[in-house]
Amino acid sequence: MSLLLILIPLLTALFLLIARPAGARTIALVASLANLAVTAFASMGFVGDGSFNHEFSIPWVAEAGINFRLGMDGISLLMIVLTNLLAPLIIFSSFNRQMEPEGRYYGLVVLMLAALNGVFLALDGLVFYIFYELALIPIYFICAIWGGQDRIRTTLKFFIYTFIGSLFMLVALLYVYLQTPGTHSFAWEELVRVQLDTNAAWWVLLGFFLAFAVKMPVFPFHTWQPDTYTTAPTGGTMLLSGIMLKMGVYGVIRWMIPLAPEAIHCLMPTFMVLAVIGIIYGSIIAIKQNDFKRLIAYSSIAHVGLIAAGVMAWNKAGVQGGLIQMLNHGINVVGLFFAADMIERRMGTRSLSEMGGIAKSAPKFAALFMIVVLGSVAVPLTNGFPGEFLLLNGVWNYNFWLGAVAGLTIIFGAVYMLRAYGLTMFGEANEQTARFEDVKTNEWIVLGVIAALVLILGFFPGMVLNLTDGSVNRILGAVQF
Repeated sequence: MSLLLILIPLLTALFLLIARPAGARTIALVASLANLAVTAFASMGFVGDGSFNHEFSIPWVAEAGINFRLGMDGISLLMIVLTNLLAPLIIFSSFNRQMEPEGRYYGLVVLMLAALNGVFLALDGLVFYIFYELALIPIYFICAIWGGQDRIRTTLKFFIYTFIGSLFMLVALLYVYLQTPGTHSFAWEELVRVQLDTNAAWWVLLGFFLAFAVKMPVFPFHTWQPDTYTTAPTGGTMLLSGIMLKMGVYGVIRWMIPLAPEAIHCLMPTFMVLAVIGIIYGSIIAIKQNDFKRLIAYSSIAHVGLIAAGVMAWNKAGVQGGLIQMLNHGINVVGLFFAADMIERRMGTRSLSEMGGIAKSAPKFAALFMIVVLGSVAVPLTNGFPGEFLLLNGVWNYNFWLGAVAGLTIIFGAVYMLRAYGLTMFGEANEQTARFEDVKTNEWIVLGVIAALVLILGFFPGMVLNLTDGSVNRILGAVQF
């Protein structure tokens, strides 16, 4: 089951990139739906006690203790659900755009899908690193080939940031590997068992943090993000914001803290402060933005800052809140970027000052967009509320003052998102907005599914919390400090 989640998109990607057949978009969509079906099948009968399900392992370099080992617990499965749920929506959302050459674009998208699944399924440290780096290659070409103005400079900056960060992680990973007994091993369980002295753990923790902080991103490692999100094609932006940044948060939970808990007391307060600064910084800049796409990009920095702070508080409320909010943020931010893309394609601008009155001519779009905005603002009974509540609870339990400052995200989020909605949907219509076309069939499907998920997960958050509960209890019990 785990191997299929990688093989289906990988073989599809190779076919699309080499053969470049007609109907590449349809082939990519079918492959993503097949992965979604495998995900659904893997969820049936899933044992949620924290153990790894659907394991696959074969020796790779046996002499060096390297195995191609995959598997999933509740934490991994949630990330797999997020990845394979959003992938068909992201692919389908591009159907009304000409992405030439089509075979190359959709081949890179499904190649990234394979790499993302590999990151969340890897139970061998070196396999995790390989998939972590592999995910960077297709998104680099997607942004560099189909991106907007100044895309080469922006994409190169993104590549350098993430690649250098990953090298620090590799060094840290190799050091822990060399401390494993016997012939050494990259197996997750063996790496976690290593007892490091505080000084060594300090450097290992810092090495992992630099890699994951860039990927999330956490302040001040965020400077690549707004430009990349704005310049990338909409499909690339959705992949980056909806799924790829979750690799960093997942890495903190699965690898960073379990491998170097001895240094948590030294460095975690600093990491927490940086995450909370990111919440305020991203929110304030989002409020001042006139470019709709950049506004969403900075809002993502604020939301991910809260997720990072909750996870690094390392209590049950914080980790559970981080997990459910990764799913919810991915859904919401994909919906927001899709709505921004619809407006830009119809009006030829992302400037909020040039919009207004769209709700009069496109009431269906306005209604669906409002549901996504409410989820992003974390209104009760939408998907954003349970996650933010748990995250703030986790940060508050860690430190009262950090929790109080982090809580400002509720106010700031309402300000910048409702301001953006008001400027786009309400007010006086101009010549362009008066002729704004309402949602087409494929747009209705994408936004409709996202809006439905916002409401379903708002009413029934227990579906996610029950899925991850056993794994969270197990990892918190194994890693105490």
